[in-house]
Amino acid sequence: MKGLNKSTTNTKASKFTFKNTSITAILAIGGVVLATQQAQALSALAVVNGITSNGGVGVSKDILYGDEPLQDLDIYYPKPLAQAMKTESAINKTYPMVVFVHGGSWESGSKEEYAFVGQSLAQAGYVTAVINYRKAPEHVYPDYVKDAAQAIAWSHSNAKSFHADPNRLAVIGHSAGAFNAVAAVANEDFLAPYGMKPKDISAVIGIAGPYSYDFRQYDSATAFGPNATPDKVMPDRQIKGEQPPYLLLTAEKDQVVHITNAVKMTEGLKAAGVTVENGEIKGASHATSIGAMAPPLRWVNDVRAQVLTYLDKTLK
Repeated sequence: MKGLNKSTTNTKASKFTFKNTSITAILAIGGVVLATQQAQALSALAVVNGITSNGGVGVSKDILYGDEPLQDLDIYYPKPLAQAMKTESAINKTYPMVVFVHGGSWESGSKEEYAFVGQSLAQAGYVTAVINYRKAPEHVYPDYVKDAAQAIAWSHSNAKSFHADPNRLAVIGHSAGAFNAVAAVANEDFLAPYGMKPKDISAVIGIAGPYSYDFRQYDSATAFGPNATPDKVMPDRQIKGEQPPYLLLTAEKDQVVHITNAVKMTEGLKAAGVTVENGEIKGASHATSIGAMAPPLRWVNDVRAQVLTYLDKTLK
């Protein structure tokens, strides 16, 4: 993003999405090229979803976790579980669970566009909830963080209904969704209304998240409201309660969210005594830091490998 300085993040000029590349061009080079952030999301995300084999996983669509519009989610099931559910066979094991929160500048994006993430994680053995949440400008901070917390709490409370283990539940977010996910867990006040504490979550993974920047300098100010300040809303300054471990990933070639965000979030968590790991996704742009979660695109970068290594370590 032109003009981006090292301590800030432009969270709207790009919608944190993929470059609009034609299908013909994609096929001509023998694969999918996920490019920079200057782009139109839906067509490229549709391409990613279109080439992502469901791998035999199952999905339950449009499950409500709240009463407001966009307070719904989709649940993806690993292949053995999906087959057992379909044939009404006995299910004698529980699976670890992941709640995924998508990005989109707090104004765009949907669970449908990120089906490839749910499929990818389910293929790896995780029951996965891909959530929707209310968007700005109609809904400003903290509404979308409250939605993330409500979806997390709902998933935790209902995990057993989906043959998942609530004691092995991780939360993952990308970009603006990483802000939502981290903010919802780092500050115990968001989970408290549902009788949960941050420590009830087993792990949090933030991918290219804007956790510490002055939004007032950017168009994304509309997502936070006229009276908000960074000190009042940025997750690195709102850490309350005993925390689970965190993995914060950055993209090597990210021109949207600067690494300063992860550095400051790490400093804040460590100052609070929280276990934090950091990782860099080599060669990744902001967009490909999530696009390569699709199994057919794992060659683009190693984000999927880093995420699964951490999940396997903390949940299995």
